[in-house]
Amino acid sequence: MIAGDDREIPGNRGVLPGPTPFEEEPGGYLLEDAQFALYAEVQEAHWWFAGRREIVRAIVHRLVAPSRSTIVVDVGCGTGSNIAALADEYSCVGLEPSAEAVRFAQARSPSARFYWGASPDALGEIAGMARLFLLMDVLEHVADDFHLLSRYLAAASPGAEFLITVPADMSIWNEQDIRLGHYRRYDRRRLERLWEGLPVSVKLLSHYNARLYPIVRLIRAIGRATNRTWGDAGTDVNRRTGPMNRLLRRIFAGEQRILLELLEGRRSIGYSRGVSLIAVLRREPGIATPRARPADIEPDPFHPEESHER
Repeated sequence: MIAGDDREIPGNRGVLPGPTPFEEEPGGYLLEDAQFALYAEVQEAHWWFAGRREIVRAIVHRLVAPSRSTIVVDVGCGTGSNIAALADEYSCVGLEPSAEAVRFAQARSPSARFYWGASPDALGEIAGMARLFLLMDVLEHVADDFHLLSRYLAAASPGAEFLITVPADMSIWNEQDIRLGHYRRYDRRRLERLWEGLPVSVKLLSHYNARLYPIVRLIRAIGRATNRTWGDAGTDVNRRTGPMNRLLRRIFAGEQRILLELLEGRRSIGYSRGVSLIAVLRREPGIATPRARPADIEPDPFHPEESHER
């Protein structure tokens, strides 16, 4: 289909803008349908997804008071688990370049609006009305993450909040990163470079998923040595639940206390290492001009679109 055509996905409440996938951001990459199907199945119970939702919901509550008139945009919403956790309190909008994932998301949260795309242009006037943008494990899927984030900052109104998470620490890079189409894992400085010089203030920046980091690091080292992943569909995510899964969820979700103290200024030092990084930005007045990735940024370790073509 030609980009720009309207496309209605059965079961959705509205007409979705024509496909504007992450390929608009040079070198974008989509997950495989099998991975989306796996995530749709396990996201309710799996410790990582469930723990992350608890943390996200707690932070969102601190950033914007619950109100059905408050618009929250989830960029790269996948199968919609974050929106499902917020749709009862906010007016949620999901943006996702995979039509298959949009179908899963709409079935889960029929009250939310979903758009098939990746660019803020797909949102129209909604981009300027949104109080909060979520970019949860999205930027690592984009070759030019500088361009993507700066476009959203340019489209957002002053006062809008951005909640961003990315995978951290290249030393734990493994086969799952490759199978999920990651270009990179981040360190703190590489993440900070994304908004350097743009009209934003940083309200929170920390590693997280820190308590379980030593275990994840060990498991991933074994996986690299044996060239394998530990779960289904080429990931480290599996369908098994039980007491251990519930324990891991409590350990991970318990990190929200320190993250909230950082966000509220009651703590100055966060987690120094972790499986992921989390940031909260506030869009300040001023001009945010979309920009390309600087030439001095270190090359990415992997280019999933090239691997996919092969």
